[in-house]
Amino acid sequence: MACFTVPLATAVAAEAARRALPERTRRNPFVARLGWLGRMMFGGSFLLAIEHIYHGEIIFTPPFLTAVKDGETAGMLHEMATRGVAMAVLLVAVWTAMVLVSAVRERAGRLAVEGGR
Repeated sequence: MACFTVPLATAVAAEAARRALPERTRRNPFVARLGWLGRMMFGGSFLLAIEHIYHGEIIFTPPFLTAVKDGETAGMLHEMATRGVAMAVLLVAVWTAMVLVSAVRERAGRLAVEGGR
């Protein structure tokens, strides 16, 4: 139905935060890699939207979502609150793990370079 809209909203928020934060905050590894989160969320939302178009859940005439057209708005909102939020939380958790691994590897690389002098 519309579960892809929650990760899409998260992607928009991540991209807005990335653009709004000043350059000096980019030393924080999470701020520096907000672009990763945005790309992950946009990509996932795009693929889900394609899947929903294929299954006829998204149409190209207003109201665009068949759940709204068929009067199943409550079911759509429930799906967004359960599946959509779960997908967004899972992607944020994966992104967090990616940032932590990346930060540890960068720090180890810097220590190896500094120690080798």
